[in-house]
Amino acid sequence: MQMVLSHVEPLTEQQIVAVYGLQQSAVQTEEALSQGLDTLYQALSDTVVSDALTCCSTPNVSNYMGQMGLAVHKLTTLEGFVRQAEKLRQQMLHRLHQVLTARQMARSLLAVSDYFHRLRVLSSFWVNRNRMAPQDQQLEAGPHT
Repeated sequence: MQMVLSHVEPLTEQQIVAVYGLQQSAVQTEEALSQGLDTLYQALSDTVVSDALTCCSTPNVSNYMGQMGLAVHKLTTLEGFVRQAEKLRQQMLHRLHQVLTARQMARSLLAVSDYFHRLRVLSSFWVNRNRMAPQDQQLEAGPHT
């Protein structure tokens, strides 16, 4: 939020207070979602790696199907978390739009767009660094003679 506000023309005191309140509300909701997601992730992980899903023991189809049903239910719950996060994003944008002028909102959206563009480029570089051909890595390292 701070990164966005640095690109917006000066804010009134009332806008600053409202934006700070939005930021605090978003942080609290994100923390709650994050905690629930961590708990769900651990439960899903435990379900997937449980003995009932391994093929090494005597197959117990009933137990296997029960565990798979539980895993699918947890994945559905995960989808709910994603939907809640998207709803939070939409609510914050809507509430921010109510606080800022049209010009301030446009500038903030441009700043967010630029930020995510830079993040995608950085992410792409990070992912592709391991995909370089071994001969390219040797060229970067320089000759070993």
